[in-house]
Amino acid sequence: MDCIFCRIIAGEIPSAKVLENEEVVAFHDIHPAAPIHVLVVPKTHVESIQALSEATFPLLLPIHAAIREVAVLTGIAESGYRVISNCGEGAGQSVPHLHYHVLGGRNLGEKLL
Repeated sequence: MDCIFCRIIAGEIPSAKVLENEEVVAFHDIHPAAPIHVLVVPKTHVESIQALSEATFPLLLPIHAAIREVAVLTGIAESGYRVISNCGEGAGQSVPHLHYHVLGGRNLGEKLL
């Protein structure tokens, strides 16, 4: 499998990490859509929300805990932030590995990703 996020997780491709623990890695997006744009990615390869199963549902708790921690670490927890997960190419998912975009640092009310 040639998944760019799996290669980032394995340390084969460098990234600007914000957070890493046993289940999740979070790093700055290389094409940010907001002043703060961090991707939160489970270390277990799952293609998308649609591909989640009973076996992989337990990944959701550490992902959401990481999203909250990323918001605190990047200073956007108080001002507000948006969390997006695209599911499938038709929705704009460009990497077939479950991931969440955490965006903030400006008023996001006027524009969606």
